Amino acid sequence: MTPDQAVAAAVSAAAGWAAAPPQERAEGLTAIADALEAARAELVALADEESHLGEVRLNGELTRTTFQLKLFADQVREGAFHDARIDRPDPEWPSGPRPDLRRYRTALGPVLVFAASNFPFAFSVAGGDTASALAAGCPVVVKAHPGHPRLSRRTAEIIAGAGLPDGVFGLIEGEAEGVEALRHPGIAGAAFTGSEKGGLALARIAAERPTPIPFFGELGSVNPAVVTPGAAEARADEIAQGYAASLTLGAGQFCTNPGLLFAPAALVDEIAERLGGIAAAPMLNDRIQSGFLTVSDVLGGRPGVRRVVWPEDGTSLAPRLLTMDLEAFRADVDAAGQECFGPLGLVVTYDDLADVADVIAALPGQLTTSLHAEQDETGDLAALTAVLAGRSGRVLWNQWPTGVSVSYAMQHGGPYPATTAPATTSVGTAAIERFLRPVAFQGWPQDLLPPPLRDDNPWKVPQTLH
Repeated sequence: MTPDQAVAAAVSAAAGWAAAPPQERAEGLTAIADALEAARAELVALADEESHLGEVRLNGELTRTTFQLKLFADQVREGAFHDARIDRPDPEWPSGPRPDLRRYRTALGPVLVFAASNFPFAFSVAGGDTASALAAGCPVVVKAHPGHPRLSRRTAEIIAGAGLPDGVFGLIEGEAEGVEALRHPGIAGAAFTGSEKGGLALARIAAERPTPIPFFGELGSVNPAVVTPGAAEARADEIAQGYAASLTLGAGQFCTNPGLLFAPAALVDEIAERLGGIAAAPMLNDRIQSGFLTVSDVLGGRPGVRRVVWPEDGTSLAPRLLTMDLEAFRADVDAAGQECFGPLGLVVTYDDLADVADVIAALPGQLTTSLHAEQDETGDLAALTAVLAGRSGRVLWNQWPTGVSVSYAMQHGGPYPATTAPATTSVGTAAIERFLRPVAFQGWPQDLLPPPLRDDNPWKVPQTLH
């Protein structure tokens, strides 16, 4: 299918899918989840061949994928995302007579989803962007990731066989084809998970179209974590073990990988001991492997950086650990704070915790920040907490950021450049809000109103009445 064919089909299907009753949309999402589950063994085997992530990890990821499809099906049935608000006429309204006003959120239109490399199920063809856009009533065109082409095609075949109306879902392949689709006037919005360089290039295209469209890009992060002196003294072994496990999970190929740690110097050796015992793991593909080796070498050669855990074989994918003091990091913050996609950690050592807040405040936006502290230290942490919350979309207390729960309160997004749209999330039920737009109807007859705004409310969605 060419980009023009896929987008044209999505445009033709858009009005019907947006107007489909909640039960129909919910059944479509559930049918996709059930079909993926029925093909679990085949899909996991394909994913493992192409991604090297292992069957245990991939089975868990497929479970996450089917769960989030069903969770969005529940959201469609409940209908709260429509945010239906009804103002009755009020001639005594303080700002002047108020007319009959009825506002709700409806589907944005056809959405282009750029699949990610590191989550071949959960952020790919049938992943969270696809699920939330379909739930919002938007047809979806997915641009497959070249890292797992056979899995992408097979997943698309399964979705196509799940009974959705024609044009509601389509798959395209190729970098040029993705750009062509992004420029197509029929596309109303786009979502992306991947590198900062690639995401910003696509965001510019979306913004420079004759009719600009919203572009929801999740571009990665170094996810700074801070360990207080009290925590380092009380729980050095636990913290070192937890950090090493989080840093190397999935060969470090998570957007929430805690690549930057601020800690007392005494913790460096504890972490090095844990990391030194973790074997190299295969990475997703040659391009990502090459990027990891190149960036880690560059970071390892920055002024003031010391290589603590470093393989003798420069091509080894074994975990790596760097350290530098706070003043050296402050002097080189732009370079030393860049993301290295893979199992590399940089520990920035400090003497006075009060000096850390200003350095973190100077960092670019992040997906997450974390604080490891003792309960009796909370009285001294208000300023640091505010800085951490100001730099990220999710702030963790005595936990590590890898592992993003698909839930109602999850925020997976953060200040630029972690994401291009900091007010949104790409994980959790609030992800549906990206693909909706508000419309208000003033003085319209009941039979011409959208179902969520009618007095008889045939879709039974929640309404706020004034």
